[in-house]
This record gives sequence, C-alpha cells and structure tokens, in this order.
Amino acid sequence: MGVAQTARTATTRVTTTATATPAPAPGAPSAAAAPSAASRAAGRTFTTLVTFYAAYDNDPPGSRAIAYPNARHSEAGGTGTYADPVTLAGDARELPVGTVVYYAPLRKYFVMEDMCASCIERWESSRTHHVDLWTGSATDSGVTACQEALTPAGPVTVELDPPAGRPVDTTPLYSGGRCITG
Repeated sequence: MGVAQTARTATTRVTTTATATPAPAPGAPSAAAAPSAASRAAGRTFTTLVTFYAAYDNDPPGSRAIAYPNARHSEAGGTGTYADPVTLAGDARELPVGTVVYYAPLRKYFVMEDMCASCIERWESSRTHHVDLWTGSATDSGVTACQEALTPAGPVTVELDPPAGRPVDTTPLYSGGRCITG
C-alpha cells in the first residue's frame, strides 16, 4: 500500500504549529518582524525516490548511528516536527547536511544527517535523486514490511527548506510492531 493510500487511525496525533523557532541568522529580521509561517513562501520542490531505513538495516546493524552527528541529533531520531525533524539519509553532495525536508504524505519534517550508500550509487549511476527516511529504532524484522508499505512506487515531490507551520503527525512510523499504515 502506498503512502497516499495510508489510512490514519483515531489515535493519530496532529499539530499545525512548530514548537520552537530557530534563531535568526545574523542580520536577519527579528522574529517580531518576520512574516508568520502561514504567510511565508513555500520551500523549493525536489523530485526524488523515497525509501526507508531503521536500526534493523542501518550500518552498523541494530544501531542509531548517523554519519553526520550534531546537525540536529547525535544519533538517528526525531518526532517529525519543525523543531525536531526525523533523520534523513542521502548524498551530501545533493542535499547538504542540515537541509530540512518536508514530506507531505507523512506530514513530517526530516533533516539530512546520515549517509545513504545506495542513494550515492543511484546518483552516480543514473543521476536519480534518492533519500532514505528513518523509520525508527526497531531491530525486529517486521520493520522491513513497514518500510516496503511506506515506499512510494516511483519518484515523489518533497519540499526543501520548508517554513515552520506545515501539518505534522508525530506518530512514529514504526513502533511496537505496528506500522503507521495500520
């Protein structure tokens, strides 16, 4: 079942506001002068293949280790909010470390902070963009079926550098043997 066909359960937690606002860059307008999240322009679109990974199939297997710790996290994780995006793995030549991505089908923000060998190989062999999204710290083989259910059949559009305020679902993608797809 594709992400677009995902049925949400009654226990889904959804928020539409960010829980924190990052400090403005030097010389940027203050928060009081900045436009609201709803009025800010959308980020850039990026068409990419989307796959998923978890501790079960991470390198090293069973770990939450990431290639670029401290971009936001010291190990893979996140809740999917603007303030706490979920880990994303990719090719740092395509997506600089720290790049935030919003993936609308899952209503989650993700941040580039891990390396994905298959993403790098795909780019080098066919110039096809590819990102791998963190499914969670599960180490049971059931997470593989969840990853397959969440993976779209072909390329999808994600939003790069999105503003805060997008709808967010903080339900873990996979937890306790249960996939967000139900």
